[in-house]
Amino acid sequence: MSRIPATRWIAAAAVAAAAVLSAAPPTFAAHAVSAALSRPTARTLDDTYYADAEGKTGAALKSALHTIISAQSTVSYSQVWTALQKTDQDPADPADVIELYTGRSVPKTSNGGSTGDWNREHVWAKSHGDFGTATGPGTDLHHLRPADVAVNGVRGNKDFDNGGSQVSGAPGNKTDADSFEPRDAVKGDVARMILYMAVRYDGGDGFPDLEPNDKVDNGSAPAIGRLSVLEQWSLQDPPDAFEEHRNDVIYTDYQHNRNPFIDHPEWVASIW
Repeated sequence: MSRIPATRWIAAAAVAAAAVLSAAPPTFAAHAVSAALSRPTARTLDDTYYADAEGKTGAALKSALHTIISAQSTVSYSQVWTALQKTDQDPADPADVIELYTGRSVPKTSNGGSTGDWNREHVWAKSHGDFGTATGPGTDLHHLRPADVAVNGVRGNKDFDNGGSQVSGAPGNKTDADSFEPRDAVKGDVARMILYMAVRYDGGDGFPDLEPNDKVDNGSAPAIGRLSVLEQWSLQDPPDAFEEHRNDVIYTDYQHNRNPFIDHPEWVASIW
Protein backbone atom coordinates (compact mmCIF):
# COMPACT_ATOMS: atom_id res chain seq x y z
CA MET A 1 0.00 0.00 0.00
CA SER A 2 1.36 3.43 -0.91
CA ARG A 3 1.22 6.03 1.81
CA ILE A 4 1.07 9.79 1.45
CA PRO A 5 3.73 11.41 3.68
CA ALA A 6 2.36 13.95 6.13
CA THR A 7 4.47 16.71 4.54
CA ARG A 8 2.96 15.95 1.12
CA TRP A 9 -0.56 15.93 2.58
CA ILE A 10 -0.02 19.31 4.25
CA ALA A 11 1.37 20.72 1.01
CA ALA A 12 -1.63 19.41 -0.91
CA ALA A 13 -3.93 20.93 1.67
CA ALA A 14 -2.18 24.26 1.27
CA VAL A 15 -2.55 24.14 -2.52
CA ALA A 16 -6.23 23.26 -2.20
CA ALA A 17 -6.73 26.03 0.33
CA ALA A 18 -5.05 28.55 -1.97
CA ALA A 19 -7.33 27.55 -4.84
CA VAL A 20 -10.39 27.92 -2.65
CA LEU A 21 -9.28 31.30 -1.36
CA SER A 22 -8.92 32.65 -4.90
CA ALA A 23 -12.18 31.22 -6.24
CA ALA A 24 -14.72 31.14 -3.43
CA PRO A 25 -16.39 33.46 -0.91
CA PRO A 26 -14.38 34.07 2.29
CA THR A 27 -16.72 32.01 4.47
CA PHE A 28 -16.34 28.98 2.24
CA ALA A 29 -12.56 29.46 2.02
CA ALA A 30 -12.15 29.66 5.77
CA HIS A 31 -14.19 26.50 6.26
CA ALA A 32 -12.21 24.59 3.63
CA VAL A 33 -8.86 25.58 5.14
CA SER A 34 -10.00 24.60 8.64
CA ALA A 35 -11.43 21.28 7.46
CA ALA A 36 -8.32 20.38 5.47
CA LEU A 37 -5.93 21.09 8.33
CA SER A 38 -8.06 19.17 10.86
CA ARG A 39 -8.47 15.99 8.80
CA PRO A 40 -6.65 12.82 9.86
CA THR A 41 -3.56 12.35 7.72
CA ALA A 42 -3.36 9.51 5.24
CA ARG A 43 -0.46 8.04 7.24
CA THR A 44 -2.55 7.99 10.43
CA LEU A 45 -5.41 6.21 8.65
CA ASP A 46 -3.07 3.72 7.01
CA ASP A 47 -1.39 2.87 10.29
CA THR A 48 -4.69 2.42 12.12
CA TYR A 49 -7.97 2.16 10.23
CA TYR A 50 -6.55 0.58 7.06
CA ALA A 51 -3.76 -1.42 8.69
CA ASP A 52 -5.26 -4.81 7.72
CA ALA A 53 -5.32 -3.78 4.06
CA GLU A 54 -1.55 -3.19 4.08
CA GLY A 55 0.19 -4.55 0.97
CA LYS A 56 -2.93 -6.12 -0.57
CA THR A 57 -4.29 -5.74 -4.08
CA GLY A 58 -7.17 -7.11 -6.13
CA ALA A 59 -9.59 -9.53 -4.50
CA ALA A 60 -7.53 -9.66 -1.30
CA LEU A 61 -7.73 -5.88 -0.95
CA LYS A 62 -11.47 -5.90 -1.60
CA SER A 63 -11.97 -8.58 1.05
CA ALA A 64 -9.84 -6.73 3.61
CA LEU A 65 -11.68 -3.47 2.99
CA HIS A 66 -15.03 -5.23 3.30
CA THR A 67 -14.07 -6.45 6.76
CA ILE A 68 -12.81 -3.02 7.79
CA ILE A 69 -15.79 -0.97 6.65
CA SER A 70 -18.39 -3.53 7.79
CA ALA A 71 -17.66 -2.53 11.39
CA GLN A 72 -20.14 0.31 11.51
CA SER A 73 -23.04 1.88 13.36
CA THR A 74 -26.33 2.41 11.57
CA VAL A 75 -29.05 5.04 11.34
CA SER A 76 -32.73 4.61 10.63
CA TYR A 77 -34.30 5.94 7.44
CA SER A 78 -36.01 8.73 9.38
CA GLN A 79 -32.67 9.68 10.97
CA VAL A 80 -31.18 10.09 7.49
CA TRP A 81 -32.97 13.46 7.15
CA THR A 82 -31.06 14.92 10.08
CA ALA A 83 -27.77 13.26 9.15
CA LEU A 84 -27.82 14.67 5.61
CA GLN A 85 -28.33 18.14 7.01
CA LYS A 86 -24.90 17.77 8.59
CA THR A 87 -23.01 15.64 6.07
CA ASP A 88 -24.06 17.80 3.11
CA GLN A 89 -24.19 21.18 4.80
CA ASP A 90 -23.23 24.11 2.60
CA PRO A 91 -19.84 25.34 3.93
CA ALA A 92 -20.83 28.89 3.00
CA ASP A 93 -24.28 28.76 4.65
CA PRO A 94 -24.92 26.43 7.61
CA ALA A 95 -28.68 26.79 7.11
CA ASP A 96 -28.47 25.06 3.71
CA VAL A 97 -27.48 21.75 2.15
CA ILE A 98 -25.94 21.20 -1.28
CA GLU A 99 -28.01 19.11 -3.68
CA LEU A 100 -26.00 16.38 -5.41
CA TYR A 101 -27.16 16.73 -8.99
CA THR A 102 -28.09 20.41 -9.25
CA GLY A 103 -25.29 21.70 -7.01
CA ARG A 104 -27.77 24.21 -5.60
CA SER A 105 -27.65 25.41 -2.02
CA VAL A 106 -31.14 24.99 -0.57
CA PRO A 107 -32.62 25.40 2.93
CA LYS A 108 -32.26 22.38 5.18
CA THR A 109 -35.89 22.83 6.12
CA SER A 110 -37.05 22.36 2.50
CA ASN A 111 -36.88 18.59 2.76
CA GLY A 112 -39.83 16.46 1.71
CA GLY A 113 -41.56 15.12 -1.36
CA SER A 114 -43.05 18.20 -3.01
CA THR A 115 -41.81 20.04 -6.08
CA GLY A 116 -38.92 22.28 -5.05
CA ASP A 117 -38.04 20.15 -2.03
CA TRP A 118 -34.95 18.01 -1.61
CA ASN A 119 -35.27 14.35 -0.74
CA ARG A 120 -33.04 11.35 0.07
CA GLU A 121 -31.44 10.05 -3.10
CA HIS A 122 -30.15 6.48 -3.06
CA VAL A 123 -27.20 6.75 -5.45
CA TRP A 124 -27.13 2.95 -5.60
CA ALA A 125 -30.83 2.75 -6.52
CA LYS A 126 -32.61 0.74 -3.85
CA SER A 127 -34.48 -1.31 -6.45
CA HIS A 128 -31.15 -2.69 -7.69
CA GLY A 129 -31.12 -5.55 -5.20
CA ASP A 130 -34.53 -4.69 -3.78
CA PHE A 131 -33.18 -3.60 -0.38
CA GLY A 132 -35.66 -0.76 0.05
CA THR A 133 -35.19 1.57 3.01
CA ALA A 134 -34.48 -1.05 5.65
CA THR A 135 -31.58 -0.27 7.99
CA GLY A 136 -28.41 -1.34 6.17
CA PRO A 137 -27.87 -0.55 2.48
CA GLY A 138 -31.15 1.36 2.45
CA THR A 139 -29.90 3.81 5.08
CA ASP A 140 -26.14 3.84 4.46
CA LEU A 141 -25.09 7.48 4.47
CA HIS A 142 -22.14 6.84 2.20
CA HIS A 143 -24.52 6.66 -0.79
CA LEU A 144 -27.45 8.79 0.38
CA ARG A 145 -27.41 12.42 -0.75
CA PRO A 146 -29.81 15.38 -0.88
CA ALA A 147 -31.34 15.70 -4.35
CA ASP A 148 -33.99 17.90 -5.90
CA VAL A 149 -37.27 15.96 -5.96
CA ALA A 150 -37.87 16.47 -9.69
CA VAL A 151 -34.29 15.64 -10.71
CA ASN A 152 -34.31 12.59 -8.44
CA GLY A 153 -37.46 11.49 -10.24
CA VAL A 154 -35.72 11.83 -13.60
CA ARG A 155 -32.78 9.75 -12.39
CA GLY A 156 -35.16 7.15 -10.90
CA ASN A 157 -33.35 3.81 -10.78
CA LYS A 158 -31.34 4.27 -13.96
CA ASP A 159 -27.80 2.97 -14.27
CA PHE A 160 -24.95 5.43 -14.82
CA ASP A 161 -23.44 6.07 -18.25
CA ASN A 162 -22.36 8.89 -20.53
CA GLY A 163 -24.79 10.57 -22.89
CA GLY A 164 -28.39 11.56 -23.27
CA SER A 165 -30.32 14.82 -23.22
CA GLN A 166 -29.89 17.64 -20.72
CA VAL A 167 -32.00 17.29 -17.58
CA SER A 168 -34.37 20.22 -17.11
CA GLY A 169 -33.43 22.34 -14.12
CA ALA A 170 -30.10 20.56 -13.60
CA PRO A 171 -27.47 21.88 -16.02
CA GLY A 172 -24.68 19.41 -16.81
CA ASN A 173 -26.77 16.33 -16.05
CA LYS A 174 -27.96 14.14 -18.93
CA THR A 175 -30.32 11.21 -19.25
CA ASP A 176 -31.78 8.79 -21.76
CA ALA A 177 -34.10 5.79 -21.54
CA ASP A 178 -31.80 3.61 -19.45
CA SER A 179 -29.00 5.73 -17.98
CA PHE A 180 -28.13 8.93 -16.14
CA GLU A 181 -25.00 11.07 -16.36
CA PRO A 182 -24.36 13.45 -13.42
CA ARG A 183 -22.65 16.80 -13.79
CA ASP A 184 -18.85 16.77 -14.05
CA ALA A 185 -18.27 18.12 -10.52
CA VAL A 186 -19.78 15.01 -8.89
CA LYS A 187 -19.00 12.25 -11.37
CA GLY A 188 -16.22 10.93 -9.13
CA ASP A 189 -18.43 11.22 -6.05
CA VAL A 190 -21.05 9.02 -7.73
CA ALA A 191 -18.45 6.47 -8.81
CA ARG A 192 -16.87 6.19 -5.36
CA MET A 193 -20.28 5.84 -3.68
CA ILE A 194 -21.23 2.98 -6.01
CA LEU A 195 -17.91 1.19 -5.48
CA TYR A 196 -18.14 1.64 -1.71
CA MET A 197 -21.51 -0.13 -1.79
CA ALA A 198 -20.06 -2.99 -3.82
CA VAL A 199 -17.34 -3.57 -1.22
CA ARG A 200 -19.51 -3.05 1.84
CA TYR A 201 -22.42 -5.31 0.82
CA ASP A 202 -21.24 -8.71 -0.39
CA GLY A 203 -24.22 -10.95 0.41
CA GLY A 204 -23.70 -11.29 4.17
CA ASP A 205 -25.96 -10.22 7.03
CA GLY A 206 -29.05 -10.93 4.96
CA PHE A 207 -28.25 -8.15 2.48
CA PRO A 208 -27.87 -8.60 -1.30
CA ASP A 209 -24.45 -9.02 -2.91
CA LEU A 210 -24.06 -5.72 -4.73
CA GLU A 211 -21.69 -5.62 -7.72
CA PRO A 212 -21.10 -3.12 -10.51
CA ASN A 213 -21.09 -4.45 -14.07
CA ASP A 214 -20.48 -2.96 -17.50
CA LYS A 215 -24.03 -2.70 -18.76
CA VAL A 216 -27.16 -0.64 -18.22
CA ASP A 217 -30.82 -1.57 -17.73
CA ASN A 218 -29.99 -3.86 -14.80
CA GLY A 219 -33.50 -3.65 -13.42
CA SER A 220 -33.95 -5.29 -10.02
CA ALA A 221 -30.71 -7.29 -10.19
CA PRO A 222 -28.22 -6.39 -7.41
CA ALA A 223 -26.01 -4.75 -10.03
CA ILE A 224 -25.41 -1.31 -11.48
CA GLY A 225 -23.33 0.03 -14.34
CA ARG A 226 -21.40 0.96 -16.26
CA LEU A 227 -18.28 -0.05 -14.38
CA SER A 228 -15.89 1.16 -17.09
CA VAL A 229 -17.56 4.58 -17.04
CA LEU A 230 -17.51 4.75 -13.24
CA GLU A 231 -13.78 4.00 -13.27
CA GLN A 232 -13.28 6.80 -15.78
CA TRP A 233 -15.33 9.21 -13.68
CA SER A 234 -13.34 8.42 -10.55
CA LEU A 235 -10.14 9.37 -12.37
CA GLN A 236 -11.69 12.41 -14.02
CA ASP A 237 -13.07 13.86 -10.77
CA PRO A 238 -10.81 13.10 -7.77
CA PRO A 239 -12.04 13.67 -4.20
CA ASP A 240 -12.44 17.32 -3.23
CA ALA A 241 -12.65 19.02 0.16
CA PHE A 242 -16.45 18.67 0.35
CA GLU A 243 -16.36 14.92 -0.34
CA GLU A 244 -13.49 14.38 2.11
CA HIS A 245 -15.25 16.37 4.84
CA ARG A 246 -18.43 14.37 4.26
CA ASN A 247 -16.48 11.12 4.69
CA ASP A 248 -15.03 12.44 7.96
CA VAL A 249 -18.45 13.46 9.35
CA ILE A 250 -19.96 10.04 8.60
CA TYR A 251 -16.96 8.37 10.24
CA THR A 252 -16.86 10.58 13.32
CA ASP A 253 -20.52 11.32 14.01
CA TYR A 254 -22.66 8.57 12.52
CA GLN A 255 -21.54 5.25 11.07
CA HIS A 256 -17.92 5.18 12.25
CA ASN A 257 -16.80 3.68 8.95
CA ARG A 258 -15.21 5.28 5.90
CA ASN A 259 -15.44 5.19 2.13
CA PRO A 260 -11.96 3.86 1.31
CA PHE A 261 -12.07 5.16 -2.27
CA ILE A 262 -12.18 8.73 -1.00
CA ASP A 263 -9.10 8.14 1.16
CA HIS A 264 -7.35 6.03 -1.49
CA PRO A 265 -8.88 6.65 -4.94
CA GLU A 266 -6.08 4.55 -6.49
CA TRP A 267 -7.69 1.45 -4.94
CA VAL A 268 -10.41 1.61 -7.60
CA ALA A 269 -7.96 0.47 -10.27
CA SER A 270 -6.36 -2.01 -7.88
CA ILE A 271 -9.65 -3.85 -7.30
CA TRP A 272 -11.40 -3.43 -10.64
